[in-house]
Amino acid sequence: MGMEAFLALLNDAWFFLSHIAGRSSFPKPLKPAEEKALIEAMLAGDESAATHLIEHNLRLAAHIAKKFAQSGVDADDLVSIGSIGLIKAVHTFRPEAGKLTTYASRCIENEILMHLRARKKSRLTVSLNEPI
Repeated sequence: MGMEAFLALLNDAWFFLSHIAGRSSFPKPLKPAEEKALIEAMLAGDESAATHLIEHNLRLAAHIAKKFAQSGVDADDLVSIGSIGLIKAVHTFRPEAGKLTTYASRCIENEILMHLRARKKSRLTVSLNEPI
């Protein structure tokens, strides 16, 4: 991931956090024609189209995060982690891959699973300074 892509990811994450802080509900999903037009605009270089795609698919990230509610991780943290997966999905999506929601679902779930695995791995790590 290049520096420009990383900065775009941070910008989108900041947008997400400000969105959640300002509203209690997610925007409605896009209609297929609207989604297609935004994807085409995003592929043509329109960053605001990518932002709209992310914003209107936040509900998907929250829905997938609910599946991992019993993992011991705070629900808000799971939604945030899933949103990072959504941001990555939108920025790497290509129409040849199929539907955005299908692609994003896998990316969101993978991001959450990677976090849970890393958390489990770090929990199993014992420091030499800790008493046994």
